[in-house]
Amino acid sequence: MFATCDSGDLTRDDDDSSACQGSLCLLLPANADANANANANTKTKENNMTAPFNLAETDRLLSTTRAVRRRLDLERTVERAVILDCLRLSQQAPTASNTQKWRWMVVTDPGKRRAIGEIYGRGKQFIAQARGEIASDDAQTHRVYDSAEWLFDHIAEVPVLVIPCLEGRLAGDAPNGMAAAFYGSIYPAMWSFQLALRSRGLGSALTTIHLFFEEEVAKLLNIPKDVMQVALLPVGYTKGTDFKVAKRQSVEEIVHFDEWS
Repeated sequence: MFATCDSGDLTRDDDDSSACQGSLCLLLPANADANANANANTKTKENNMTAPFNLAETDRLLSTTRAVRRRLDLERTVERAVILDCLRLSQQAPTASNTQKWRWMVVTDPGKRRAIGEIYGRGKQFIAQARGEIASDDAQTHRVYDSAEWLFDHIAEVPVLVIPCLEGRLAGDAPNGMAAAFYGSIYPAMWSFQLALRSRGLGSALTTIHLFFEEEVAKLLNIPKDVMQVALLPVGYTKGTDFKVAKRQSVEEIVHFDEWS
């Protein structure tokens, strides 16, 4: 499995409309199965007696913020103020030692978006290689790849391309602890940004393909050499907001208490 080519694109699919299973149904909004919804409502009312937030809405936001590609509205303009509002919220995310070295490149110029699209498109080979390792009966993952391949052909048409960056560069031989602190100083902010977008009717997808050609993008956008790009998020309003909970493993299958078992 080629996992480094486009980490966000290969995990959360905007086109996955499969029904949830098991305990995930407790997170679904009102259009879910009636019995599961009744149980969720009861549980939510009990929790909301002490919770500082509306759990039903909070859980819906967290569980239905998908990686959106094909449902991005390529025709609708995204207001600069909306992007700034969402990035302002992202600044509340934690950073290592409170360094706050995050920087954001927001690209709206059509010519520059086309140029980035040409660079990004050269990474299509990586998706093709990775897809060859996916089982033919894994329909959900193949839908993810269909969506990722669509983005290669249309990324230049997406109204806004956002490139999260960090001041400083991570050495190639950096120990794991240093790498974790480095990327851990921007990924929480990126996710906060994506959640803020979702709450306002916009969508995005975390992609990393262009990083194979980072220097070319840096030259195009005049990004300094001591600033490291860490991802690219295509951003736009979404066609509809009815995104669903994706099928995932039961949490009991992936959690270990006190020791690995």
